[in-house]
Amino acid sequence: MKNIEKYLDEASGLLERIRDQEGSLAQAASWFAETILSERMVHVFGSGHSRIMVEEMWPRYGSFPGFNPIVELSLTHHTQVVGSNGQRQAMFLENVSGLAARILRNFNCAEKDSALIVSSSGCNIVPIEMAEEFQKQGIRVVAIVSKDHLEASESKRSDGKKLSDFADLVLDTGAPAGDAMVKVEGLDLPVSPGSTVGGCLIVNAIKAEVAQLLTIAGKSPKVLTANCIIGKEHAGQIFEAAYDEHARRLAKLYEIQQ
Repeated sequence: MKNIEKYLDEASGLLERIRDQEGSLAQAASWFAETILSERMVHVFGSGHSRIMVEEMWPRYGSFPGFNPIVELSLTHHTQVVGSNGQRQAMFLENVSGLAARILRNFNCAEKDSALIVSSSGCNIVPIEMAEEFQKQGIRVVAIVSKDHLEASESKRSDGKKLSDFADLVLDTGAPAGDAMVKVEGLDLPVSPGSTVGGCLIVNAIKAEVAQLLTIAGKSPKVLTANCIIGKEHAGQIFEAAYDEHARRLAKLYEIQQ
């Protein structure tokens, strides 16, 4: 039982480190709400396991339109681990320079957009270049990293720059260098990472604040809600309306660039 307690204690510590960033969380929420109220979208990107935070933001219960989840399967498809679509390929591709620009070439972005880039180490090339490309277009970038891990890690870029160098705001998951948080007696290597716990706390805290800001502005979000809360018919109506709104917003991103 002691290792269960260790992990839960460490996770509680993550919560406190995130609570200390309340002002920064509020700033991110303000930028995102501004984007959504402008009828634009918040672009959310993460490679590897950072994809989890992208899907946590939208679409799932308790979330709402206004976010554009950019999920490249070649960078995030881990289920087979080895063989075709394996982890080796994904880890290789997330350090291929130029891929981020090719991904963003699919979207007609605007300065009113904003971006959330998630990378625990902040050192892989594609997330860094994604942030760099957004900033080139005048788009505000919020980064979620594990600061201790970022500071202890070496950038894969030849110039040594990390994700934090291309972010207007940096949020910290609180996870330690190496991510794993529990040292098991008799085992040399630590286990049980914390960056996903911290990352999910961050995106949902921001989500809650954005929802309030949109509601105050008279633009209450269409929140995906379970049948057991509001009934099957009403839940179905909201799902359709939310997906329609997402499609309408996304259509603007697919306009041909002149």
